Amino acid sequence: MTKIQGLHHNAYRCRDSEETRAWYEDFLGLPLVSAFEIAEGRALHTFFQMADGSCLAFFEVPGKPFEFKRQDDVDLHIALGVDNDHFEAMLQKGKAEGIEVRGPVDHGFVRSIYFRDPNGYVVELTAPTGVHDEIMDPVRSQPHAALARWQAAKPA
Repeated sequence: MTKIQGLHHNAYRCRDSEETRAWYEDFLGLPLVSAFEIAEGRALHTFFQMADGSCLAFFEVPGKPFEFKRQDDVDLHIALGVDNDHFEAMLQKGKAEGIEVRGPVDHGFVRSIYFRDPNGYVVELTAPTGVHDEIMDPVRSQPHAALARWQAAKPA
C-alpha cells in the first residue's frame, strides 16, 4: 500500500491571478483558500480548494516568460469529479454565461463536459455512470494486463 496520502495540489502558471480567481471561484465554485507571495514578491501563489481538501494552485510570475497555448484535451487537462446534478447545473451555467463548453461526451464510465479557463487550460467535469466503479476497480479492470497488451501491440 502506498504511503502517499492524497493530492495536496496541482500547480499551473496563470496570466492574471484575479482573472483566474474569478473563473475558478466565481464560475467553478472552488473557494480561494490561500494566496501568498513567494520569491521575495516576484510571484503570487494561489490555492483553490476542492471538497476533499486538495487544491488547484496557480503561479502568476510577471516578467518570467511562459507560453500560454491552447492545449489539446489528450495533451493536458484537469479532470474534476462532480455528481450528476452538479454536472447538469454546470453545463447550463457554462452555456448561460457564454463560456466555451464542449460536450457532454459519454466515455462509458463517466460523462464529461469540457471548459477552457482564461489561461487556455482544459477543465473537464466528470460525472460517474453505472459502470464507473467497475472500471476503476483494479481487481476487475486488470490494469497491469491492459498495459502489457498495449505495450505488446503498439507500433514501435
